[in-house]
Amino acid sequence: MHATVSIEVTNETGHAVDEAEFAALARHVLDAMHVHPQTDLSITLVGTEVMSDLHVRWMDEPGPTDVLSFPMDELRPGREDAVTPAGLLGDVVLCPEVAAVQARAAGHSTVEELLLLTTHGILHLLGYDHAEPEEEKEMFALQRRLLLTFLAGRGADGSLERTLP
Repeated sequence: MHATVSIEVTNETGHAVDEAEFAALARHVLDAMHVHPQTDLSITLVGTEVMSDLHVRWMDEPGPTDVLSFPMDELRPGREDAVTPAGLLGDVVLCPEVAAVQARAAGHSTVEELLLLTTHGILHLLGYDHAEPEEEKEMFALQRRLLLTFLAGRGADGSLERTLP
């Protein structure tokens, strides 16, 4: 399936990122999950203050977090023979400052952490969760596979692969 997904990447921070890389990752994930090519997705990078406000407002938890997902049409993954109907998937909000701390702890780059978090956020939009051990195992294995196949296609050096659980 060739994607014409409408993916909007907005960087509201001073953190330099390649927006095209995030759009390409999102396209890869949505294609792999058999989401309709005309589905809309928004990815926004925000500072810690904005993320803290969102975290309190929507999760009732203090302080900034790494990623939040806001589903819209509650779309679910399709199958190879039956793609998801077109719609508005939702928004993924990332906080590069939180991601940078996590990246250092994990031993990979901030960009790699942000790509991982983007994949994680999109899977949440598609209905995946990690509240239960079996759900976590399925979701994390899927996010790892999706991210590694994306990076392999981009000729990445494999540093993230060595640090992913």
